[in-house]
Order: sequence, then structure tokens, then C-alpha cells
Amino acid sequence: MDPIHRGPEEFGHDGNGFSEEAGRRRPSRDPLTPDFGQQTPQQARIVPLISGDFLLTVNPVDGSEVEPCPPGEQPAAPVRRTPAERADRERATAPPVPPGPPVLQLPLLQRADERERLVRLLARGRSVRLTGPAGSGRTALLDAVAADCAELAPDGVVRLSGHKRTVADLLHGLFEAVHNAPLHRPDRELLLAKLRTTGAVVVLDDLEFGGAALDELLDATPECAFLLATTPDVAAPGPDSHLEEVFLAGLDRGASIDLMERVVERKLTEEEANWAGDLWFESEGLPLRFVQAGALLRQRDLLGTDPTAYDEYGYLENRPAEEAPEAVEAAGTDAAEVPLPSLGEGAAPAALLGSRLSPAARDTLRFAVALGGEVPHQAHLPALVGDTHADAALSELAGCGLLSPAGSRYRLAAGVLAQLEAAGYGDGATDRARTVAQHYAWWAGHPSVTPARVVAEADAILAAMAQLVPGDGAGQTSVAVLLARSASPAFAAGLHWSAWERSLRIGQEAGRIAGEVAEEAYFHHELGVLALCTGNLDRARAELETSISMRGALADKSGAVAGRRALALVEDRSGGPAAGGAPVMDELPVDRFEASPPRGLPTVIPVSMPRAYPEETAVVSRQAAPKTAAEEGGRFAMLGGARRNLVAAGAGVLLAGVLGTVVTLGLTSNSDPQGDPGASTEQSVTESGDQEEELPAEEPTDGATPSARTSGSASSSATPGPSGSGSAPAGGGGASSPGATVSESAPSSPGGSSPSEPLPTRTTTKPTVTPTSPSPTETETSAPPVDPPTEPTPTDTETTPTVPDSSDSASGPSGASASPSVT
Repeated sequence: MDPIHRGPEEFGHDGNGFSEEAGRRRPSRDPLTPDFGQQTPQQARIVPLISGDFLLTVNPVDGSEVEPCPPGEQPAAPVRRTPAERADRERATAPPVPPGPPVLQLPLLQRADERERLVRLLARGRSVRLTGPAGSGRTALLDAVAADCAELAPDGVVRLSGHKRTVADLLHGLFEAVHNAPLHRPDRELLLAKLRTTGAVVVLDDLEFGGAALDELLDATPECAFLLATTPDVAAPGPDSHLEEVFLAGLDRGASIDLMERVVERKLTEEEANWAGDLWFESEGLPLRFVQAGALLRQRDLLGTDPTAYDEYGYLENRPAEEAPEAVEAAGTDAAEVPLPSLGEGAAPAALLGSRLSPAARDTLRFAVALGGEVPHQAHLPALVGDTHADAALSELAGCGLLSPAGSRYRLAAGVLAQLEAAGYGDGATDRARTVAQHYAWWAGHPSVTPARVVAEADAILAAMAQLVPGDGAGQTSVAVLLARSASPAFAAGLHWSAWERSLRIGQEAGRIAGEVAEEAYFHHELGVLALCTGNLDRARAELETSISMRGALADKSGAVAGRRALALVEDRSGGPAAGGAPVMDELPVDRFEASPPRGLPTVIPVSMPRAYPEETAVVSRQAAPKTAAEEGGRFAMLGGARRNLVAAGAGVLLAGVLGTVVTLGLTSNSDPQGDPGASTEQSVTESGDQEEELPAEEPTDGATPSARTSGSASSSATPGPSGSGSAPAGGGGASSPGATVSESAPSSPGGSSPSEPLPTRTTTKPTVTPTSPSPTETETSAPPVDPPTEPTPTDTETTPTVPDSSDSASGPSGASASPSVT
């Protein structure tokens, strides 16, 4: 075998490449969990959706992109849901049933009159405002009325929660409940058009606004009948709302004791009945207080019961089933002596109830206090608490009356948060909020989690972020930034835009405090896109310009390009760029200091170059005023503005160089011919037809001419002659007449020949001036010294200009002598 080309047999393989031992080994099992060393990278969750006439692409990496919706991608018209679809949606949005023992279902006591009145008003199409204090049983009454009104309206009954919701949230929530429009958020015009034809009984619990906002909600839905449940501290509706007012009071003493007996599931003793009567007087008959007080009595009964009565195998307390009877009797005797709670404990029973719950339930209460009363979903409790059976704690809390439903979730009941904080459940709240934020940041950013599930946890997520922003612990604001960055794209894709805006603002503030400029720029970009989609163009322009500036400083090209595209759309919608606005074109450089302003704004181009002309000479270039974008044709005229500015800048620089060269050559040729007395310094031009005033072209403004600055010459200025410059004397004595300029020129070439580099001839713009007293001995081609007059004014009579010499030599015409002939 060739030692270089060895076959597979040498390595234990046959000719086909298979190992001989492969058939004897058992096949590897499929792993139950993926290999952590070879995980596939998670893909970013990019969701395109329609917002009005915009196509919004939610991009969690560089920022959301918005563009006009292409012609072929407009969504279909929203269609109404069928009754079966509405029933499925209602079941999906209801609070989950807690695992564990079933929660006791209590009847609606002493509410028959209010229930009948509410149904009657809603059947007549009237809207009702149900007002009652917290804990008066408003939610239970709403459930009963909603069941009675299921067949009254063509669009059925719609259940909404007003907890931390705005008017826009409720309008879009009503639209989504009645119409089927996935990934489509209609604009204001389409939304109002659809809601004007919506006929439903809207049951709205926990309403938190009134006044003009409530009037806006009612005016937008003229065909709907509303049942609004609120507390007395909420602002009253406007005088033109025409709402029926129904006040919900507490129960009487008999109904309160009856409710407590149903919770305890037995008759009250005389001592317990007297205690319940005192509690009724203290709590004004609020049903929630008697549910919680009944839970206290039930716990007292469990403490006085044989611990092994319901635990035959001793699983709960790890107690052996064959425990000695005397030990059981001792335990039962001690438990039977548990006293009744005090009146104060009955009025504020949260701390006492929590002390008798399981450790997982108490930890859940601590997390709820850290989140401001918001309770995470039961699926998250095992990970947060660290107990695999912590989801059953929700059933314990609901059975004790410590929780109340809020939309599709649960939160602490009225007054429970303050009671638990007073009992010390708020200690370490910041650390628990950080734990919740880290958990939600991982969970919300996972691709397998749908935006709808993240939206269901919006209140808990926002509460965790809000708790971390003002904190003083190290790294807390960074965790808030991470959570906002993970959850805000899911809020946008889930069409819960109020939560999207709140998370962006919290994240932007947290990023500013933490010094994370890149994340802060991302939040500014998202806020600008949100403002653009909601029609707030001024806010969108400000946020996008801030984001572009930050990303330009960070050299984030992809993010800056996304910001410029959104800003270009803002300028298009607003009718033109704002003064001092940022560049919006994709081809412009990313650095904001290198970008030229849009067309229509003055452009200042500094040019650093040596001046080719004297400082006292001004070159003024008159240009026409630039046209605005509207005169040039709107936003499409701006597309060439940046390039035209660059071309104009280059042309200006070239023009300045050419002008400097021409003026320099002209000034250089102004000096007298060196070594050629036969050449005249007073050359004339052809007569111009439109020359009204003829002035010396080289008359200095305030000093000596540039020719006097020639290297190697020493000159002294006197009163200028008619020509405006001194001339060399004809004689070689070096003296000149009074008033003339005496200059010492460089020697000419020997023999009267021209220099090696002939100076270019120059054409002057002054006519020939007749000398006052010419010398009789000078020739026609010589330049005699002239005695200047007292007033150097040109002659009044216009002389015929002479034909200039066509010689290109600095020594004058051919045949001229090299030295002046003076007798």
C-alpha cells in the first residue's frame, strides 16, 4: 500500500468508511434535553404588523422600522367575531383557575334589587355607573349582571378591565373583542368608524378615570351600553354624559353573619356571632372583610382539629401515622385553646392570615408586595419562590380573600398591600423585584414565548421595572434596562402600546442613570417610532433626532440608518424639514457632524486655504436665494439636496482658487518693466462702449500697491501721480522729481536682452493721460518722469487710446535700445 495514500482499513474502517465496531456498539439515545454545548442560536423575534397606513416591523436588535404600507400588503377589512369566537376569547382572557383545592364559590347576598335595576337599565340601552367602596363586592355583582345580559346586544357582552388603562387602551380593547383583525392596529379614523357600529354591553371593572376622558369613551361608542364599576374617589362624569348612578352599600348585619357562616361552613357560636357583630360595625358591612374574617375562623378550626384527622399517612407534617394517642390528645388540647382574633386583627387580617399559610404562600405575598400588589402568574411562582409546588399557593391566597381578579390576572385585594407592608413583608423588596426582573427578562426575550403571553404579564413586568429605577443598589438600573429591552418589543407586537410606551420611558430613564448610551438611543428610537404611528409628529421628530445623534456618536450605522428612514417619514408627513433638523437621507454619512443640512437651509462651508489676493480686497459672490423644499417639489426635491451641496462646495473652492490665481498674476504684472526703459508703463485698452466712469484699475485703497512689496526692493511713497503709481526715472542718477515714487529695481539682463522668464503682459483699464511737462529729450517710446499736479484728477477731454504694444517681450518692441537716451 502506498505509505502516503493510506486506506480506511488502517484506521479501523472498511472500504465504505464504516467502523468495524460500529455494528457492535448500541446506538446513542436521543437526548431528552438539547446539548448545552451545541445549542442553536436564538433568532430575533421580528414581527411585522399594520398600524394605520404604516407597515411597522418590530425589530428588537436595531430598532423598529416603519414605512408606508406597500400596495399589495394592506390588511383585509376587520370582520366581526361570531358568538362562538367571542365565547372562546372570553374564556381565554378570564383569570386562570388556581391549582390545588377548589376555591369556595360564595352566593351573591342582598344584591337582588341592584342586580335587577342594572339589568333593566342596560336592556333599555342606558349606561350605568356603579359606585362602591373597595371591598363592597362590585366584581361579584358585575359577573352576575353580565350573565343576565348575554343575549341583549348583537355583539354580546364584552368584559374589560380599567386597571391602569387609558381611553385609547379601552377603545382598542373593545375593537379587538368584537372584531377579528390579527396584527392590525387601526388608525383613529378606522377605529372610530368601526366602534360607531358596535352594539354590545360593555362591563368595565376598576375604572380609574372620569370627566372628559369618560365622555370621550362614551361618545366614541354611541351604540354600546356601559356598566362602569368604580370607587367614590374617581372623578365624576361630565354633566352631558347622561349616566345612571347606582351606589353600592355594604351588607346588613344578618347578611354579613350569613356570609361568614358560608365561608366557615358551619354555624357560628354565640361568642363568634358577637365578635362578627362588632366587626360589622367596624367595617360598615363590607363583604370582603367578612370573607377574610371567615378565613380566620376556618384557620382557627384547623388549629383546634386533630392534626392527623386529614393526614392519615403523615405527609403534611412528616408525622408518623402510629403516633402515640396521648401525643395527639395533647396537641388537640393545646390547639383547642386558640383564642378568637381581636377586633383589630379582624378588621386588618392580612398579617395574621399570612402567618398561618404555607412558606410558599408567604413568599408569594412578599413578591406581590415587592411588585406593588401585582401577583405573577402561577406558572412563574415555582421559579421565583424556588418550590416546585409553589403554584398551589395561589389557591391558598384566593381562598383567604387576599386576592382579587384584575382582568386576566390576580392582584392583592383592597387594603391588603398596606397591611402586609406594616407587618414587614416589604423588607428586601428591591432584591425580590430584581429577581423578578431577571426572570422576566429571560422569559420575555425567549423566542418560544408569544407576545400575547408577555402582554398578560404586563402589569407585573412594568411594576418590576418601576421598582428598580429609583433604587440605590449597584446594577439595579442595568437589570431594568435589560428587562425593558426584552419586554418592549413583545408589548409592541402584542398591540399593548400603553405598556410599550411605559416600558420604553422606564428603560430610557434607567439607561440614562446607568450610563448605557446605546440602550438609551434604542429607547429614544422606539419612542419616536411609537409617536409617528400614533400621529404625534413633533414628539417623533424630537425622539428620532436624539437617537440619531447618539448613534452617530457611537458609530452605529445600522441603527442610524433606521432612524433616518423614520425621520424622513416624519418630515414627509409634516410637510417639510424643521429648522435645524437632522439629515434624513440614507446616503449621508453616519456622523451627524459630517452631514449637510437639507435643501432650503443656508449652508456654511469653511475653507482653510491661503488667500491669493491682498487682505484689503474683497471678493463678493452674489447668489440667488435657495428655494425651499416646497418650491422644488416636496420631499422628492430633497433627495438631491445633499449631493448638490457637495458639488457646490467643490465648485466654490475651485472658483476661489482660480480667482486668487488671476488676481495674483495681475498684481504681479503691475510692477515696472525691469531693465527695459523702452517699454511704456501706460498702456491703454480699446474703447468700451458702456464705460461711464473710468477709474484706475490698480488704485490702492489705503496704502502702497502690491508691487511695492516685491522682495529685494526699498520704496518710499509720496503723493501719487496721475497714473496712480510711481515710475522709474529716465536718468540713471537715482533722483526723481518731487512727488514721484523712487524705487530700486533689480538689474536687467546684460546687453539689454529680455529675462529668462518673461513677465506676462497686462491690460490696464485707464486711458492715456497727457503728462504736464514732458521732457524735450525723451523718445516716443520712453516713459518720462512726470511732475504730478496739485490735484491728481484725470483730464476732462477724452483722448483717443493708443494701440497697445503687441510685443510679448519684457524689453519692449524689437529694435528698442536697452538704455534710455537722455541728453
